[in-house]
Amino acid sequence: MPATFAFLSVAAALLLLVGLWTPVAGVAAALAAAWHGWVHPPDLRSDSLLAILGVALALLGPGAWSVDARLFGWRRLELQSGTSLDSSPDSRPN
Repeated sequence: MPATFAFLSVAAALLLLVGLWTPVAGVAAALAAAWHGWVHPPDLRSDSLLAILGVALALLGPGAWSVDARLFGWRRLELQSGTSLDSSPDSRPN
């Protein structure tokens, strides 16, 4: 079982390092950290931090320089200030 944990941790770390399969690798890192925290309770604080970081990386997705961005494209959300959500002509003030 320790060899499985080590393999999962190293694989998730390498995938996160290059930015390949970022959501899957983030979840794998979070599961590995949560499992290590369950098995070794004295390390619970650092393992919970690593699990939270893994979930955050899984939710945020890859960065601009990652392999995922090169393969699938990097999406960018631009928010404009001062615009309403309803853009119909009837809702505009005179």
